[in-house]
Amino acid sequence: MKLQPHPDRLFPTDPKVREITRELYKSIEDEPIISPHGHVPPEWIADDIPFTDPTSLLITPDHYVNRMLHSNGVDLADLGVGQKDFSEEQSRKAFRILCENWWLYRGTPVKYWMENELYRFFDIRVRPSAETADEIYDAIAEKLTTPEFRPRALYKSFPMSFLATTDDPVDDLRYHKKIREDDTFDGIVVPTFRPDKYLEPCREDWPSLLKDLSEASGVDTTTFAGFNEAMENRRAYFKENGAISTDHSHRDPGTARLSDDAAERIYQLALVGKASPEECDALRRSFMYEQVRMASEDGLVMTLHPAVYRNHHTPTFNKFGADVGCDIPLKTEFVDNLQPALADFGASENLQMIAFTMDESVYSRELAPLAGFYKSFFIGVPWWFIDAPEAMARFRGSITETAGFTRTSGFIDDTRAFLSIPARHDVARRIDSGYVAKLVAEHRLDMDEAFEAIRELVVGNPIRAFKLDGLL
Repeated sequence: MKLQPHPDRLFPTDPKVREITRELYKSIEDEPIISPHGHVPPEWIADDIPFTDPTSLLITPDHYVNRMLHSNGVDLADLGVGQKDFSEEQSRKAFRILCENWWLYRGTPVKYWMENELYRFFDIRVRPSAETADEIYDAIAEKLTTPEFRPRALYKSFPMSFLATTDDPVDDLRYHKKIREDDTFDGIVVPTFRPDKYLEPCREDWPSLLKDLSEASGVDTTTFAGFNEAMENRRAYFKENGAISTDHSHRDPGTARLSDDAAERIYQLALVGKASPEECDALRRSFMYEQVRMASEDGLVMTLHPAVYRNHHTPTFNKFGADVGCDIPLKTEFVDNLQPALADFGASENLQMIAFTMDESVYSRELAPLAGFYKSFFIGVPWWFIDAPEAMARFRGSITETAGFTRTSGFIDDTRAFLSIPARHDVARRIDSGYVAKLVAEHRLDMDEAFEAIRELVVGNPIRAFKLDGLL
């Protein structure tokens, strides 16, 4: 029942390769974390809000944890999801549910992340179980009352050098301003422009969203041209307040531009709820083309996370809202979908686009060749459902021979679970060290080249892909 993560965890089993892996990993193990895409609320840092209990810290915000329990019959409400007033008794009960069902996580990255967190941050030395649940809960709860476990102190202890949040285009970014103006905090926390829902004209609330966009930008959004002007206005506002990137997630990554007349016609139909689903998709792809154009002009890095069936289980969405674990990956296609925008802007000096996917079939066939030609195009590392050891290893094997080491994004944690950030980055560093070590063992790289390569994957790539030169 002891909890003691092995120092060689996730390393290759071949003794020669493992020894090389140890050396490479040691060289980057303690590098500060660069987190250019995630979902930590900025108010946590701005106001240094204490974490109230183990469940709201480790369970409720982490849909990886929740969905596994849900699939085995646990009600999400019992885990604190969607609950505004969650008592200490309910929090303890939720934690017991997790520990009693710990065996469900065998073979998953969740087990690795959580054990890492429990061992490193809370000095837990017993494995979660029905018998140890209260002991672990009490130990964590006691630590959460100390200054060392406030968000700003944890930011430093990870250690983290850069954190990007995800923000609505009409957000006034008050918390980011507060962080930036606070001389007592020397970390870097920046917003990310996430316009997805404003680019989906078939949404029932789209007309009201446009009114919000108009109010925030001061631009009339009753025309297609006005919509794009409002988007340019808000992008500029975000950039002025530290943003370095935009984030986009739709059913497909299409960027086919409509003629001005066709776009305006569909736009007016959508305003009154009369555009067909096919017309809405066409307008959304034209919106995305314009977002690429804007990126080529203002220089904000454009990240794409397409092909997810959002809120697949409608009753769960209706009861708990979005982002609670019922999103399901779809297959996707990039070459045709991105060709219109890349044909016009792919050689732009300002454009940088990073494409993420959960459809592993496109890595070697589409993304690696795109990154191997366009200087504006980078491949996003495995994320969400495939930010896991086996998928990470497959990723490097499928794209490196075509795109090399420098055309990838650097690891992104994409999480709301704050304490899981170091654990997730540690997985990537260990797997990448093993992959590079294998090349050394096969005499495809010398050790000096391997040390340089692993440092690029951890430090150089995120700086390069997200244009962080001068910030770090």
